[in-house]
Amino acid sequence: MTLTAEHLTRRPRWERIRGPVLSAAAVAAGTVGLHVRDPHVTHSWGVCPLYALTGIYCPACGGLRGVNDLGNGHLEQAASSNLLMVLAIPFALVFFARWSYAAWSGSEMRVFPVLSRPVRIGLWTLLVAFTVARNLPGSWLAP
Repeated sequence: MTLTAEHLTRRPRWERIRGPVLSAAAVAAGTVGLHVRDPHVTHSWGVCPLYALTGIYCPACGGLRGVNDLGNGHLEQAASSNLLMVLAIPFALVFFARWSYAAWSGSEMRVFPVLSRPVRIGLWTLLVAFTVARNLPGSWLAP
C-alpha cells in the first residue's frame, strides 16, 4: 500500500488534545472526590486487594491519602502516606506537560523517553525495595 497525502494529514487540534484534556478532567474529578469522601476514614474507598488478602502493603497503598494530603497542602503528611507517590508526581507532571504540548502542537515528539535496560532494572529494583522496606516491622514507610 502506498502512502498518499491523505494518510499523512494531521488531525484537527481539538481531536489531538482530547486525551490530555479528558485525563486532566479525570484527575481533577478524582482529586475533588478525595475531598468529598476523605480517604483517611477507614474503608471509605474500600481496601487494597493485596493488603486484604495477604496483609502486605502494595507500592500504591496510601496513595489516596497522599493525594488528599497534597490537595490540602500537607507535603509532609503526603510523604508519610506514600513517599514513592510523592516523588513520582513531578515526573508524571513533566510527562503530562510533554503529552499536552505534543498534542497541542501536533508534533511527533516522544512523550515518554526510551529507557535503557539498566534504568528499567533500577526502577523495578526501587519499586521492589520500596515495597519490601514499607512492609518491614516498624518501618516509617508503612502507610
